[in-house]
Amino acid sequence: MIVKRLAVTGVGLIGGSFALALREAGAVGSIIGIDSDTSNLEQALSLGIIDEIATDARSAVSDADVVFISVPSCSISSVVRDIATALAPGCIVTDGGSVKASIVRECDALIPAGCSFIGGHPIAGTEHSGAAAAFAGLFKGRRCVLTPGAETNASALRTVSRLWSAAGAEVCCMEAEHHDRIFAEISHLPHAVAYALVHAVGTADVEGENVLSYSAGGFKDFTRIASSDPVMWRDIALMNRDALLASIDGFSASLAELRKRIDCGDQTGLTEFFTTAKLFRDGIV
Repeated sequence: MIVKRLAVTGVGLIGGSFALALREAGAVGSIIGIDSDTSNLEQALSLGIIDEIATDARSAVSDADVVFISVPSCSISSVVRDIATALAPGCIVTDGGSVKASIVRECDALIPAGCSFIGGHPIAGTEHSGAAAAFAGLFKGRRCVLTPGAETNASALRTVSRLWSAAGAEVCCMEAEHHDRIFAEISHLPHAVAYALVHAVGTADVEGENVLSYSAGGFKDFTRIASSDPVMWRDIALMNRDALLASIDGFSASLAELRKRIDCGDQTGLTEFFTTAKLFRDGIV
């Protein structure tokens, strides 16, 4: 056992899967769930994801060794602000937000002396949400990035790292700003592109046809992530605005280059463009 008592704020896909994975690994004693959706909490209890339902966040964290916050990124610092003065001495607070710099900066300032905040980002997920979507194997073989600050407590960092390892994740650490630049490119941009593509095709006027009704496997596979929670991705886009805008500009330049080669009928240039992209893609499979 790594921790005796874990409090999970936001018992959805990520929070619920984290709880299930740690329970399966024998890494926690008891788990208390906190969520604004009472019916979701009751479902989490019935599914064995949590042991208790909390009606008050401050009382729920008062005897927790670790608090895992899995709510929309823009709400994480607000949750920390609400529970900060109720945390037990030595409590570790960590999160699962996919934007890190602003969260780490704000939460570090809110955490009381004797407690620790460790920024975290499990690189896993599906397009589904809620406790019913949670499963213990979500993090197996996936990376989890931790973003400690200069003053991060080393023991607290080790504990959070051990928890994610127990959940099946491969843990790595990096600076929060560096994290945000990387994930603007390989996560936030792809979601933005998927949403933009579906929006463009869905609103296309091709002689009154519903173009989306003709979509097949390729289109559905490529745009699967556009079924993700729109509110969550709105928050991510705004919280990581500068890095995402730079990524969109880079993508726009690449798309413009592709358009130019098509417009010019440049067979050699198109083959080179597609081959380069294929080699990049094949390298990550």
